[in-house]
Amino acid sequence: MIRTLRGLAHKYFSDEEAVILFLILVTGTVFVIWFGAMLAPAIASLIVAFILQGLVTKLNRLGVPETLSILTVFLVFLGVLVGFLFGLLPLIWTQLSNLAGEAPRIIRELQSYLELLPEQYPHLISGQAVAQVYSQVSTEVGHLTQWLVSFSLSSIPDLVALLIYMVLVPILVFFFLKDREVLLGSIARLLPPQRPMMLQIWHEVNLQCANYVRGKALEILIVGGATYIAFKLLGMPYAALLALLVGLSVVIPYIGAAVVTIPVAVIALFAFGWGSHFIWVMVVYGVIQALDGNVLVPILFSEVNNLHPVAIIVAVLFFGGIWGLWGVFFAIPLATMLKAVFAAWPVKDSASAPVETTQVK
Repeated sequence: MIRTLRGLAHKYFSDEEAVILFLILVTGTVFVIWFGAMLAPAIASLIVAFILQGLVTKLNRLGVPETLSILTVFLVFLGVLVGFLFGLLPLIWTQLSNLAGEAPRIIRELQSYLELLPEQYPHLISGQAVAQVYSQVSTEVGHLTQWLVSFSLSSIPDLVALLIYMVLVPILVFFFLKDREVLLGSIARLLPPQRPMMLQIWHEVNLQCANYVRGKALEILIVGGATYIAFKLLGMPYAALLALLVGLSVVIPYIGAAVVTIPVAVIALFAFGWGSHFIWVMVVYGVIQALDGNVLVPILFSEVNNLHPVAIIVAVLFFGGIWGLWGVFFAIPLATMLKAVFAAWPVKDSASAPVETTQVK
């Protein structure tokens, strides 16, 4: 056992830089798990600054001075943030409340649809299965309605925390953009002077994660905006709420689109019934999903290394279970980082491992 562990240590941890990188990864992971909630504003600000840095760099390449680039990008960020808080967020909350108020009518209509299924397809669907589905849907809708009713009574601490976020996050984003070189230099002084493996991993992760995160943010805006415009033109109720769900669904590859299709189809069914209008809504929704997967994604993520679908699903499940929504959003960048670490990790041939000698008396 000791000989095996010694061989593994020689093979994977004989390089001093590898040992330091391993300690950094372990310490950073434990730190985020234990103190992530406490430092959530700083982490969120760092992520936003990381996304905005790409715009600053592009403005610099166009000849715009550094200070002016930072101010321009920061003012655009503030405008988007204010528009979301005072424009989109109240609209989404109003539509969510209206949807909860209409939940009893939707449940009754759903029951009438479900009761017809055993008569039309007696060999496929039983009355007991329909009763179970109806009971489960009624329970979930009841929980949602109860949460919305009690939200105003228990949300004062959350509102205070939201106000703190709204003040701290813009300030931190500005300083992360303004003092980026100073902060990176301070971190670099804590690392070994010779660090070729860390530099290789940093360049790979910076390129891949930057392209992915910025591309994914842009994809959410484009898909959500196109969905809102299309649903609004088609007279679809709760267009803003559904557009938000469709936009966020692109965060989870392969799964998000399939899951969001259910509320889109259900609301379209109850709004228009079985008919041409319902078919048009679903066709337009399918066209948006097809254009996203076959046109938008290849354009936005042409420079991102493709991961195997199994690796993507496992990463979404694992990191989502640890860090919730943030883990789901950054599952692919984190998986890309692990891939870069494994690719650059120095591995020595086991044949060169030191051989234990036994002294013969």
